[in-house]
Amino acid sequence: MSPATTGGARHFHAELADLKARLLDMSTLAEQLVRTAVEALLQRNEGKAQAVILGDRELDALETEIDDQCIHLLALQQPMASDLRLITMAMKICNDLERVGDHAVNIAHTVQHLVAAPPFARLPEIEEMARLASEMLSDSLDHFVRGDSEGAREVCARDDRVDALHNSMFRILLTHMMEEPRNISPAMNLFLVSRNLERIADLATNIAEDVVFLVEGTVIKHHISDGGPDAEGERPVSTATE
Repeated sequence: MSPATTGGARHFHAELADLKARLLDMSTLAEQLVRTAVEALLQRNEGKAQAVILGDRELDALETEIDDQCIHLLALQQPMASDLRLITMAMKICNDLERVGDHAVNIAHTVQHLVAAPPFARLPEIEEMARLASEMLSDSLDHFVRGDSEGAREVCARDDRVDALHNSMFRILLTHMMEEPRNISPAMNLFLVSRNLERIADLATNIAEDVVFLVEGTVIKHHISDGGPDAEGERPVSTATE
Protein backbone atom coordinates (compact mmCIF):
# COMPACT_ATOMS: atom_id res chain seq x y z
CA MET A 1 0.00 0.00 0.00
CA SER A 2 1.32 3.45 -0.92
CA PRO A 3 2.26 5.74 2.02
CA ALA A 4 -0.03 8.35 0.47
CA THR A 5 -3.04 6.13 1.28
CA THR A 6 -2.08 5.35 4.87
CA GLY A 7 -2.12 7.29 8.11
CA GLY A 8 1.69 7.46 7.95
CA ALA A 9 1.73 9.81 4.96
CA ARG A 10 2.76 12.83 7.02
CA HIS A 11 5.62 10.94 8.63
CA PHE A 12 6.70 9.60 5.24
CA HIS A 13 6.91 13.07 3.70
CA ALA A 14 8.83 14.31 6.73
CA GLU A 15 11.34 11.54 6.06
CA LEU A 16 11.58 12.61 2.42
CA ALA A 17 12.27 16.19 3.54
CA ASP A 18 14.98 14.89 5.86
CA LEU A 19 16.47 12.92 2.96
CA LYS A 20 16.68 16.08 0.86
CA ALA A 21 18.31 17.94 3.76
CA ARG A 22 20.92 15.21 4.17
CA LEU A 23 21.71 15.36 0.47
CA LEU A 24 22.19 19.11 0.74
CA ASP A 25 24.56 18.56 3.67
CA MET A 26 26.50 16.05 1.58
CA SER A 27 26.57 18.44 -1.37
CA THR A 28 27.86 21.28 0.83
CA LEU A 29 30.65 19.07 2.13
CA ALA A 30 31.55 17.89 -1.37
CA GLU A 31 31.74 21.49 -2.61
CA GLN A 32 33.90 22.41 0.38
CA LEU A 33 36.32 19.57 -0.38
CA VAL A 34 36.63 20.71 -4.00
CA ARG A 35 37.26 24.32 -2.98
CA THR A 36 39.82 23.32 -0.37
CA ALA A 37 41.61 21.04 -2.82
CA VAL A 38 41.92 23.88 -5.34
CA GLU A 39 43.09 26.28 -2.60
CA ALA A 40 45.71 23.72 -1.61
CA LEU A 41 46.85 23.62 -5.23
CA LEU A 42 47.04 27.38 -5.70
CA GLN A 43 48.70 27.96 -2.34
CA ARG A 44 50.90 24.84 -2.50
CA ASN A 45 49.53 24.03 0.93
CA GLU A 46 50.03 20.44 2.05
CA GLY A 47 47.98 21.02 5.21
CA LYS A 48 44.86 21.84 3.18
CA ALA A 49 45.52 18.88 0.91
CA GLN A 50 45.60 16.60 3.95
CA ALA A 51 42.37 18.17 5.24
CA VAL A 52 40.65 17.17 2.00
CA ILE A 53 41.84 13.58 2.35
CA LEU A 54 40.55 13.41 5.92
CA GLY A 55 37.29 15.19 5.05
CA ASP A 56 36.47 12.57 2.43
CA ARG A 57 35.91 10.06 5.24
CA GLU A 58 32.99 12.16 6.48
CA LEU A 59 31.58 12.26 2.96
CA ASP A 60 31.84 8.46 2.72
CA ALA A 61 30.01 8.12 6.05
CA LEU A 62 27.20 10.38 4.80
CA GLU A 63 26.85 8.27 1.67
CA THR A 64 26.38 5.14 3.78
CA GLU A 65 23.80 6.86 6.01
CA ILE A 66 21.79 8.20 3.06
CA ASP A 67 21.87 4.86 1.25
CA ASP A 68 20.59 3.15 4.40
CA GLN A 69 17.83 5.76 4.73
CA CYS A 70 16.77 5.23 1.10
CA ILE A 71 16.69 1.46 1.50
CA HIS A 72 14.63 1.87 4.66
CA LEU A 73 12.11 4.06 2.84
CA LEU A 74 11.89 1.68 -0.10
CA ALA A 75 11.45 -1.39 2.06
CA LEU A 76 9.01 -0.07 4.65
CA GLN A 77 7.03 2.62 2.82
CA GLN A 78 6.67 1.02 -0.63
CA PRO A 79 6.60 4.40 -2.40
CA MET A 80 5.04 4.85 -5.82
CA ALA A 81 5.34 7.20 -8.82
CA SER A 82 7.14 10.48 -8.06
CA ASP A 83 8.09 9.43 -4.50
CA LEU A 84 9.74 6.31 -5.86
CA ARG A 85 11.65 8.36 -8.43
CA LEU A 86 12.75 10.77 -5.70
CA ILE A 87 14.24 8.03 -3.55
CA THR A 88 15.96 6.20 -6.41
CA MET A 89 17.38 9.48 -7.73
CA ALA A 90 18.58 10.33 -4.22
CA MET A 91 20.59 7.11 -4.17
CA LYS A 92 22.18 7.96 -7.54
CA ILE A 93 22.91 11.54 -6.51
CA CYS A 94 24.43 10.32 -3.26
CA ASN A 95 26.81 8.10 -5.22
CA ASP A 96 27.74 10.96 -7.55
CA LEU A 97 28.54 13.22 -4.59
CA GLU A 98 30.77 10.54 -3.09
CA ARG A 99 32.64 10.38 -6.39
CA VAL A 100 33.03 14.17 -6.33
CA GLY A 101 34.83 13.71 -3.02
CA ASP A 102 37.08 11.09 -4.59
CA HIS A 103 38.07 13.54 -7.33
CA ALA A 104 38.81 16.22 -4.72
CA VAL A 105 41.07 13.70 -2.97
CA ASN A 106 42.81 12.99 -6.28
CA ILE A 107 43.55 16.72 -6.61
CA ALA A 108 44.83 16.79 -3.01
CA HIS A 109 47.21 13.90 -3.71
CA THR A 110 48.44 15.72 -6.81
CA VAL A 111 49.16 18.79 -4.68
CA GLN A 112 51.43 16.68 -2.50
CA HIS A 113 53.48 15.82 -5.60
CA LEU A 114 53.52 19.39 -6.90
CA VAL A 115 54.78 20.90 -3.63
CA ALA A 116 58.08 19.11 -4.14
CA ALA A 117 58.44 20.53 -7.68
CA PRO A 118 59.52 24.06 -8.70
CA PRO A 119 56.66 26.60 -8.87
CA PHE A 120 54.65 26.43 -12.09
CA ALA A 121 53.17 29.32 -14.04
CA ARG A 122 49.77 30.50 -12.79
CA LEU A 123 46.95 28.94 -14.79
CA PRO A 124 43.69 30.93 -14.57
CA GLU A 125 41.97 28.17 -16.55
CA ILE A 126 42.28 25.86 -13.52
CA GLU A 127 40.67 28.48 -11.28
CA GLU A 128 37.83 29.03 -13.76
CA MET A 129 37.20 25.31 -14.09
CA ALA A 130 37.06 24.98 -10.30
CA ARG A 131 34.62 27.89 -10.04
CA LEU A 132 32.34 26.53 -12.74
CA ALA A 133 32.38 22.96 -11.42
CA SER A 134 31.59 24.11 -7.87
CA GLU A 135 28.73 26.32 -9.06
CA MET A 136 27.31 23.52 -11.21
CA LEU A 137 27.40 21.16 -8.24
CA SER A 138 25.70 23.66 -5.94
CA ASP A 139 23.06 24.65 -8.48
CA SER A 140 22.20 21.07 -9.47
CA LEU A 141 21.40 20.18 -5.84
CA ASP A 142 19.43 23.40 -5.40
CA HIS A 143 17.34 22.51 -8.46
CA PHE A 144 16.88 18.99 -7.05
CA VAL A 145 15.41 20.36 -3.82
CA ARG A 146 13.18 22.87 -5.62
CA GLY A 147 12.15 20.47 -8.40
CA ASP A 148 13.37 22.89 -11.08
CA SER A 149 13.94 20.98 -14.31
CA GLU A 150 14.51 24.12 -16.40
CA GLY A 151 17.31 25.22 -14.08
CA ALA A 152 18.74 21.71 -14.20
CA ARG A 153 18.83 21.80 -18.00
CA GLU A 154 20.75 25.08 -17.80
CA VAL A 155 23.33 23.42 -15.55
CA CYS A 156 23.81 20.70 -18.16
CA ALA A 157 24.50 23.34 -20.81
CA ARG A 158 27.36 24.79 -18.75
CA ASP A 159 29.33 21.55 -19.03
CA ASP A 160 30.46 22.51 -22.53
CA ARG A 161 32.39 25.46 -21.09
CA VAL A 162 34.24 23.21 -18.65
CA ASP A 163 35.07 20.75 -21.44
CA ALA A 164 36.45 23.60 -23.56
CA LEU A 165 38.67 24.78 -20.69
CA HIS A 166 39.92 21.23 -20.15
CA ASN A 167 40.88 20.96 -23.82
CA SER A 168 42.58 24.35 -23.60
CA MET A 169 44.55 23.17 -20.55
CA PHE A 170 45.88 20.22 -22.55
CA ARG A 171 47.24 22.53 -25.27
CA ILE A 172 48.72 24.98 -22.77
CA LEU A 173 50.44 22.30 -20.72
CA LEU A 174 51.72 20.54 -23.82
CA THR A 175 53.35 23.80 -24.89
CA HIS A 176 55.03 24.14 -21.49
CA MET A 177 56.36 20.60 -21.71
CA MET A 178 57.76 21.12 -25.21
CA GLU A 179 59.50 24.35 -24.19
CA GLU A 180 61.12 22.97 -21.04
CA PRO A 181 61.57 19.23 -20.25
CA ARG A 182 61.65 19.99 -16.52
CA ASN A 183 58.03 21.03 -16.83
CA ILE A 184 56.90 17.56 -17.93
CA SER A 185 56.25 16.12 -14.47
CA PRO A 186 54.42 19.13 -12.95
CA ALA A 187 52.51 19.70 -16.21
CA MET A 188 51.30 16.11 -16.18
CA ASN A 189 50.15 16.53 -12.59
CA LEU A 190 48.31 19.73 -13.48
CA PHE A 191 46.62 17.95 -16.37
CA LEU A 192 45.38 15.38 -13.86
CA VAL A 193 43.95 18.24 -11.80
CA SER A 194 42.17 19.56 -14.89
CA ARG A 195 40.85 16.08 -15.65
CA ASN A 196 39.47 15.69 -12.14
CA LEU A 197 37.74 19.08 -12.30
CA GLU A 198 36.24 18.13 -15.65
CA ARG A 199 34.93 14.91 -14.09
CA ILE A 200 33.41 16.85 -11.17
CA ALA A 201 31.52 18.99 -13.70
CA ASP A 202 30.37 15.78 -15.42
CA LEU A 203 29.03 14.48 -12.10
CA ALA A 204 27.19 17.76 -11.51
CA THR A 205 25.70 17.30 -14.97
CA ASN A 206 24.63 13.76 -14.04
CA ILE A 207 22.79 15.16 -11.03
CA ALA A 208 21.09 17.82 -13.16
CA GLU A 209 19.98 15.14 -15.63
CA ASP A 210 18.55 13.15 -12.72
CA VAL A 211 16.58 16.24 -11.67
CA VAL A 212 15.00 16.44 -15.12
CA PHE A 213 14.00 12.79 -14.88
CA LEU A 214 12.65 13.31 -11.36
CA VAL A 215 10.49 16.28 -12.34
CA GLU A 216 9.48 15.41 -15.91
CA GLY A 217 9.95 11.63 -16.02
CA THR A 218 12.09 12.20 -19.12
CA VAL A 219 15.57 10.80 -19.73
CA ILE A 220 17.92 13.37 -21.28
CA LYS A 221 21.18 11.41 -20.95
CA HIS A 222 22.83 10.83 -24.34
CA HIS A 223 20.32 13.38 -25.77
CA ILE A 224 17.63 10.70 -25.84
CA SER A 225 14.91 13.28 -25.23
CA ASP A 226 16.06 15.22 -28.30
CA GLY A 227 15.45 12.22 -30.52
CA GLY A 228 19.17 11.56 -30.96
CA PRO A 229 20.44 8.00 -31.27
CA ASP A 230 21.38 6.20 -28.10
CA ALA A 231 24.35 3.86 -27.70
CA GLU A 232 22.50 1.14 -29.64
CA GLY A 233 21.56 3.42 -32.52
CA GLU A 234 17.86 3.56 -31.53
CA ARG A 235 15.76 6.61 -30.73
CA PRO A 236 13.64 5.87 -27.67
CA VAL A 237 12.09 8.59 -25.56
CA SER A 238 11.88 7.31 -22.02
CA THR A 239 9.16 8.75 -19.82
CA ALA A 240 7.56 7.77 -16.55
CA THR A 241 3.95 8.38 -15.64
CA GLU A 242 2.51 9.39 -12.32
